[in-house]
Amino acid sequence: MSMIPSFFGNNRRGGSSFVDPFSLDVWDPFKDFPSSSSFSRENSAIVNARVDWRETPEAHVFKADLPGLKKEEVKVEIEDDSVLKISGERHVEKEDKNDTWHRVERSSGQFTRKFRLPENVKMDQVKAAMENGVLTVTVPKAEMKKPDVKSIQISG
Repeated sequence: MSMIPSFFGNNRRGGSSFVDPFSLDVWDPFKDFPSSSSFSRENSAIVNARVDWRETPEAHVFKADLPGLKKEEVKVEIEDDSVLKISGERHVEKEDKNDTWHRVERSSGQFTRKFRLPENVKMDQVKAAMENGVLTVTVPKAEMKKPDVKSIQISG
């Protein structure tokens, strides 16, 4: 017998508190947990839509991974002329009462990501495209006006 104590109530051999490493019993740490199908799929939101934000000399480019979503399920908005808002919703798959769910890892529900944009962008020229589950939002930059510099003669 092994000298490893059983902390999980695996007391199968006449009162012994030790685990037999050669036993054919397989300990299932999840057997007392509710099955995954008992969790409400409607209440689990898409935790985080992963977004990359890079700046090029011409624009700010946002790329969001939104696997399984159609462009009709995603909204891109500009709030207060300074905040880019990407939101959407993944709907729950229709459940058949004859199905037995073994694992539910794909989330459903609403998500929202917001980004405060710098002042040097052209809000009226924002473009968005979606391809293969990747949303690309391009926010063109306004040309930075170079400050007027006027030389002043120094007298003296």
